[in-house]
Amino acid sequence: MSATVKFAARQGGFTLLEVLVSLVILVLGVLGLIGLQAFTQISTFESYQRGQALILAQDMADRIATNRGAALCYNFTTNAATGTPFAGMPATNATPTCTASVGTAATRAVADLDLAAWDAALKGAAEQTGGAQVGGLLGARGCVTYDGTTNSYRVGVSWQGMAATVAPTAADAGATCALNQYGPEAQRRQVSIVVRIANLN
Repeated sequence: MSATVKFAARQGGFTLLEVLVSLVILVLGVLGLIGLQAFTQISTFESYQRGQALILAQDMADRIATNRGAALCYNFTTNAATGTPFAGMPATNATPTCTASVGTAATRAVADLDLAAWDAALKGAAEQTGGAQVGGLLGARGCVTYDGTTNSYRVGVSWQGMAATVAPTAADAGATCALNQYGPEAQRRQVSIVVRIANLN
């Protein structure tokens, strides 16, 4: 009878090299997650800013459409090429007022109130902390320009983006509200709404 000798397979633990490789892979994965988290936060903030800008632009568009008898009062951005003057930031910026001789004294007064309310909203008056207005967009500025050929008003809201993308004028040559106010043009963001006033005469 022959005896069989069985040898147990030798089991070895992780070597130091394998542990280091595992740590490197783990660290790269964690760094990737941190980068993804930072990108997600920036994207979320940019999306929030765009939503707020659209609300502000629509607010002024509604005000113009409602007070159509004194619509020319809202045309305060006289230089469409440079987007000046504008409402909103900086906090020391003058509030636009009606300078047109249109409508009645009452409709012009409504236009002045509308412009003051919009200017305050752009400056962040909706929310305050320690007496400072903090409820606005980052560097929010608003413009209203009039196009006499189409009898339309372009309401634009600009703000500073978190990262450089594409200049607004690359897609829309008329997107000039607060042009060159945010450093590189790729940092400027803008949304616009066009309000057409029908001639009912």
